[in-house]
Amino acid sequence: MRLLDSSVPLPVRPRRVLVAGTSGSGKTTLAARIGEILDLPHVEIDGLHHGPNWTPRPSFREDVEEFTAQPRWVTEWQYTAVRPLLVERADLMVWLDLPRSTVMRQVVWRTLRRRVRREELWNGNVEPPLHTFFRDRDHIVRWAWRTHSGYRDRVLTALAERLDLPVVRLTSRREVDAWAALLASRPPTGEVDTHGPEDT
Repeated sequence: MRLLDSSVPLPVRPRRVLVAGTSGSGKTTLAARIGEILDLPHVEIDGLHHGPNWTPRPSFREDVEEFTAQPRWVTEWQYTAVRPLLVERADLMVWLDLPRSTVMRQVVWRTLRRRVRREELWNGNVEPPLHTFFRDRDHIVRWAWRTHSGYRDRVLTALAERLDLPVVRLTSRREVDAWAALLASRPPTGEVDTHGPEDT
């Protein structure tokens, strides 16, 4: 694994970027930020997965196959069914390896804000009532807490299949902001020399 930290500028300009991290780590926010800086289309993968009433969309995998076959994109590394495909086709991973305390603070605040404001998420869905936290084992806050400890192993296991994939590991909000600022101030110009889906 080619592991980089927040102080190292990217040597070349990536074309297909994954943002990895547990639920509530800020993947979508950072993916959108990277898309703006590098002028990459941001595909929010939750929007492809969730249909009305939180039902999975039947075309999810086909949709992921289609957009990852394009030469340029940035998205979040989520969903077991497509994680291997995403890793296979990416040329950079940005890994939000944040402390549990940071993640929980973010996911609790996000959940409260979305519920109070009745924010529409994907395909008409909104956060469920707050009381579902107590009876739904997979409530997003409980899910974030339960899955945090095992996420690092999931990343390392996946990357064992792509030892050539550069990984930027960010371990705090300060590092996230510092790296994004560095990327904006010194965007790489050379292209990654890889054989992506468009080259096959």
